[in-house]
Amino acid sequence: MTKLARLATSAALIALIGGASIAAAQPMAAPPAEASAGVSVAPLGYTMRTLPNGLTVYSMPDDSGTNVSVQVWYKVGSRDDPPGRSGFAHLFEHIMFKSTRNMPTETFDRLTEDVGGFNNASTANDYTDYYSEVPANHLERILWAEAERMGSLVIDQATFDSERDVVKEELRQRVLASPYGPLFYLHLSQTAYAVHPYGRPGIGSIADLDAATVDDVRAFHATYYRPDNAVVVVAGNFDPADLDRWVDAYFAPIARPNRPIPRVETVEPLATAPRDFRVFRANVPLPAVTVSYPQPPAASADTPALLLLDAIMSQGESSRLYQSLVQRSGTAAEIFTNAEYYQQPGQYTLAAIVSEGKTTEEALALIEAEIAALRDRPVTAAELDEAKNELVTARIRARESASGRASELAEAIVQYGDAGAADAQIAAIQRVTPADIQRVARSLLVDARRITIHYRNADDRPEGITGDTIVDAPTIRANPLTIAASDIAVTTLAPPEARIAPPTAGPPVVTPVPPRTEQRLANGLRVIVVPSRGLPLVSAGLHIRSGDASDPAMRSGLAELTAELTIKGTAGRDATATAAAFESLGAQVSANTGADSSYIVVDGRSDRIDAALALVAEAARAPALAPEEVDRARQQALDGIEIAKSEPGTLASIAIARAVYGTSAYGNIQTADSVGAVTRDDIAAFHARHWRPDNALLVIAGDISEADGMAMAQRHFGGWAKPAAPLPAPPATTSFATAPRTIIVDLPGTGQAAVNFGLPGIARSDPDYFPMLLANDILGGGYSARLNMEIRIRRGLSYGAGSGLSARRMPGAIIASVQTRNDAAVEVVGLVSSAFAAMGSGLPTPAEFAARQAALIGDFGRDVGSVGGLAGRVSGVALLDLPLSALDSFTANVMAVTPADVARVGAARFNPAAADIVVAGDAASFAAPLVAAMTAAGRPAPERIAAEALDGDSEALVAGE
Repeated sequence: MTKLARLATSAALIALIGGASIAAAQPMAAPPAEASAGVSVAPLGYTMRTLPNGLTVYSMPDDSGTNVSVQVWYKVGSRDDPPGRSGFAHLFEHIMFKSTRNMPTETFDRLTEDVGGFNNASTANDYTDYYSEVPANHLERILWAEAERMGSLVIDQATFDSERDVVKEELRQRVLASPYGPLFYLHLSQTAYAVHPYGRPGIGSIADLDAATVDDVRAFHATYYRPDNAVVVVAGNFDPADLDRWVDAYFAPIARPNRPIPRVETVEPLATAPRDFRVFRANVPLPAVTVSYPQPPAASADTPALLLLDAIMSQGESSRLYQSLVQRSGTAAEIFTNAEYYQQPGQYTLAAIVSEGKTTEEALALIEAEIAALRDRPVTAAELDEAKNELVTARIRARESASGRASELAEAIVQYGDAGAADAQIAAIQRVTPADIQRVARSLLVDARRITIHYRNADDRPEGITGDTIVDAPTIRANPLTIAASDIAVTTLAPPEARIAPPTAGPPVVTPVPPRTEQRLANGLRVIVVPSRGLPLVSAGLHIRSGDASDPAMRSGLAELTAELTIKGTAGRDATATAAAFESLGAQVSANTGADSSYIVVDGRSDRIDAALALVAEAARAPALAPEEVDRARQQALDGIEIAKSEPGTLASIAIARAVYGTSAYGNIQTADSVGAVTRDDIAAFHARHWRPDNALLVIAGDISEADGMAMAQRHFGGWAKPAAPLPAPPATTSFATAPRTIIVDLPGTGQAAVNFGLPGIARSDPDYFPMLLANDILGGGYSARLNMEIRIRRGLSYGAGSGLSARRMPGAIIASVQTRNDAAVEVVGLVSSAFAAMGSGLPTPAEFAARQAALIGDFGRDVGSVGGLAGRVSGVALLDLPLSALDSFTANVMAVTPADVARVGAARFNPAAADIVVAGDAASFAAPLVAAMTAAGRPAPERIAAEALDGDSEALVAGE
């Protein structure tokens, strides 16, 4: 769980031996690890020192970028939640972002996001990590602020109440409002442990959160948040001598408490018989099944083999589970696994979301067959080599940013007990044999220890069958908090005149956008190459200048299905062989659409990009469009639409798009009818009409020379013939709906309501683009923007609130979105409306204006600092028919906007009276007060639509109207 949602999985490492404490700084780095095909992976070079108070500090300087990452990992997590206080470590994580003796509340965000950086945190079972990345000249300020949080956190009733409300909304959003939230956030851990505190979900429960007190929080901080229980890792552009000096100044004075740190010593006994659970819940659109086994701790010598076993089972479309459950049988809409690399034994889970018309028993039988195959026969050399390539390439990619390197090192230290484990893993993976994987499969995937959960809709419960109620085991042993409130010093915010100000920032470090070269091939294909030397990575994207807006009437989803099917088989390879070809290179490939374009993007190692581009060309030019693949892709899309009917946020986004755009092609929404009507002939015709070289752009960025990039483009795409037919006409995307609407989408029993506001926006070419960009960012572009500040931070009504500006080839939309309690939906509607109105009622404050300028520039800088982000920025400019020099002038254009410009576009474009409003949730909780509020505001009465009747094909949003 995180302060704001972070999509990440734990990097898996192999620990060798625990490292001893080192008093003085000394260089430590493993020799380069050889990946397959001779690629040398540079080690994580670092130095480590331990302060007298027990704090360990790791330094990884690198002057190739402009940023620096600071990470502080505390060796305390959800396993340390006290009895009756599940979710407590996570709640405390939120409080750490509030006030200290010298920092008023929200100051940490001002020191990070408001200078062009970011910060966040996550709570795991074994640790809580706080991480930030800022321009390099702000390093001293972040070190000062982290020391403030460690040594002088303010914990008062107001902060406690506010953050507890926010955490409740996070629980409602992730768990109660999500159809599969209870299964994956609660039941997997609850069924796996009888005594170990890993069995309590880290997200907690409403009851346990309500039972917590301020004294509990203070005792938790005093017990675990201390220098000898923390690791600091700093990576990026800095002088090591400066770092040492600042660490000594800010962290060394923090005293080490004279009391031991409680540690979880409980050992979960191994199960001796399989267990089977059946759960029936409301709003479960498709059944799901999970199979779990006890997993060894992260430091196990079997971890490298388990990493590869897991990749063979589930990574990519050539993986065994995907091939069995999705590709061949169509039994599952989605498959995945989850391996838990904890300090103590975790669990390994295999899961499937079952396709419409299939059963959990059918899916389980196929999963069991694949498990048996792993135990009974060695894996093939080809699939093992493919898995190794995937893992090695993923590790290289993770090290591209300062934050990635810092996270990898910190996890090695905290979870595996050895900083050198991060580098040792690569070599260890290369040594794994098929026999190793079979041995681990036999020791891990033991039937007597298996836990199975069948998860179904309550309406599907057979008569006379009582589903299982899964809760935290009452026998779980947790360490209580033993510090008395009277023994804890209470810190308060110092008065303004007594506060110590943050250090001043140093001189900025600036790196220009890498130069670009472009050329148009004889067939009309535009090629742009952007050399950016660093790690051996390249990102290449083929972009077609036709996307979702080009879908014909009653065929919404056609462009997306066409794009997805390009990589599902070619004239010379079927879908499985195509997936295996990409994955054997360690390449990540994706194909999808946006409103104005379609794409195939491949990211991989520079020594293999030529082969990867050959596959992209083959896929784009001559996709097989095999009937069985068309049927499978269509069914997967239909399954996704079915799942969306149970998610209030997705329902609101469907309704707001049609409400804003009306009949415009930008309002195209995939529905069961439109997707179900798409035929193979439709797809073939769309491909022939739009996927052509004179309607395409190829961008290659990364560790490649201009000459090599252009040669590859000519070699693989030069023979792509341009059709004689003229280019397709652009879609009709210039209109918006006329009268504003208020729409209620009723989803009874859901745990939250989603509130969306939508207004007509502008095209990217509009002269007001940069003022609008700033205006939207001030309204809802980040954690410190107005919507989040008012709704989450001040009132605790949501886990997050924001807005987005879709400035496309033609005018897009401004859409704000929030999820909240059902009974708070009307209050949130009023708050969003007031925030929109305030955009035109005066100038932004100098502080918020400067902060949002810095945030936009910082986001841009981080993007162009990675090969994928750089390729994305280049293609975005090129597809919108802007000069490539727009990249070089981005920062200057942002800085040229004035507060008066923002106020002007705010008054002209952010009028809430003209906005469409959608509220999707359990209407019984908010419909009547919303009707009253809309009447009082002089708006038309809300339209009420049942979730199952919502139809995006119709402007009325109701089928047949």
